[in-house]
Amino acid sequence: MTRSGRSKPINMAFEKELIQLPLEKICPIYALRKETKDTVKYRQVVASIKEVGLVEPLVVVRDQSDPEKYMLLDGHVRLAILSDLGDKDAPCQVSTDDEAFTYNKRISRLATIQEHKMILKALERGVPEERLARALNVNVKSLQDKKRLLDGICPEAAELLKDKQVALTGFQILKKMKPMRQIEAAELMVTMNKYTVNYARSLFAATPASQLKDPKKPNAVKGISRQQLEMMERESANLERELRLVEDTYGSDHLDLVLARGYVSKLITNARVTRYLEMYHSEFLPEFEKITETEALAS
Repeated sequence: MTRSGRSKPINMAFEKELIQLPLEKICPIYALRKETKDTVKYRQVVASIKEVGLVEPLVVVRDQSDPEKYMLLDGHVRLAILSDLGDKDAPCQVSTDDEAFTYNKRISRLATIQEHKMILKALERGVPEERLARALNVNVKSLQDKKRLLDGICPEAAELLKDKQVALTGFQILKKMKPMRQIEAAELMVTMNKYTVNYARSLFAATPASQLKDPKKPNAVKGISRQQLEMMERESANLERELRLVEDTYGSDHLDLVLARGYVSKLITNARVTRYLEMYHSEFLPEFEKITETEALAS
């Protein structure tokens, strides 16, 4: 709010209308690596564009040095595919922010649960399973598994993982646990920022039989005893608590360290202080120099 009580105008991040641009006028910020074209995700995007066309427009910004050119902020894979398919132009969203890093930092890539909801919405609109499977470059069986992704997952665990990249197999492992254990496992995944299948399996292996939906099914990992698993679970819980304590004080601790580094840097740039330390406390000077060379604290 300004002093007059009026709100300041909010600048739009994008121009209002999409524009159709020739591909030759779009300049990528980086070259697509050759190995990228061998990934499953790349093949999925190719299949999707072939089947239903370009769903998400490219994001570009006007080139300040050449008004006829546009810098590509997001969509390098899509641009490469369109070029390979022989397309001459593409719909583009024009950004008013030329910071590619800033733009990409704000992007929320499609998570597993978001993809699940997208599939359900497409099926509700009458899109045939076969066509949707071709668009996602998967077989119909995989599509049906994605459709049933949250069957057996409690709402609280689903909410925790709604924007995370959890493998389909990871959700299948969670389904073997009772709701309370699903929530605990999801919280551990988020806290540790680990969403791999192996981590999900280790959480399942460390789950007491009383917290499994089918206690009769073995959940042991080959080569690890039940006692070792229980110890791993206790250590994991302790680590989670310690991590949360660190998170609570990280900001203030980091600020203190940056200020301390600045103070020490100022001290040892003073010739009189440096000479005094060399004469009477020579053991301190190398340590102070190490502190000033620590770039991590300055960033």
